[in-house]
Amino acid sequence: MFRNKIPDVVIRRLVTYLRILTDREAGPDDYISSAEIGDLADVNSAQVRKDLALFGEFGKQGVGYPVIGLRDELIEILGADRKMYIAIFGVGELGTALARYLTSRRETTPNYRFVIKGLFDVDKSKVGKEVDGIPIRHIDGLGEVMAASEIKIGVIAVPAWAAQDVANKAISKGIKGFLNFAPVRIKTPPGVRIQNSDVTSDLQELGFYL
Repeated sequence: MFRNKIPDVVIRRLVTYLRILTDREAGPDDYISSAEIGDLADVNSAQVRKDLALFGEFGKQGVGYPVIGLRDELIEILGADRKMYIAIFGVGELGTALARYLTSRRETTPNYRFVIKGLFDVDKSKVGKEVDGIPIRHIDGLGEVMAASEIKIGVIAVPAWAAQDVANKAISKGIKGFLNFAPVRIKTPPGVRIQNSDVTSDLQELGFYL
């Protein structure tokens, strides 16, 4: 599939380009140059043109890119017009904070596309409670939730020792994309995507430069 051949770093830059275009007020006749996009995205203009050329010809030489037109093209390329249903596994401090952040974004930005459809934990003291109106279920109830809503992304916010088992159970129910906050590398079968986010490692890397 074509999208699987696009380097991850290009997709990350496309997301940045889309944010830049979304934040910009523009009319139907407004254009933006690759140099301006590059300046705001902290890349050079040639890289901007190269990234966009992977998906088609969107601009006019000597004029630039139509702001609204390019924004709409990137939305389609990234699938940013589709709702993405999410399950959070592990409702500790991090999982709770993530749930509250995502629900608050939905309240302030009605078209925000990431929607929590399930919170899961194995702690009996948590199961049955709610976070911002979303019930916490035992992970054994994932199949029932999946039957009602096609969850696309699982957020793993459990301790390292539990992460692989949680991922295995979620994969067995059909989830194929994960944002992993557990400080461990999770093994997955082909066709399942894992994106790791290790706050401690990121802080340690940043600390090296300070």
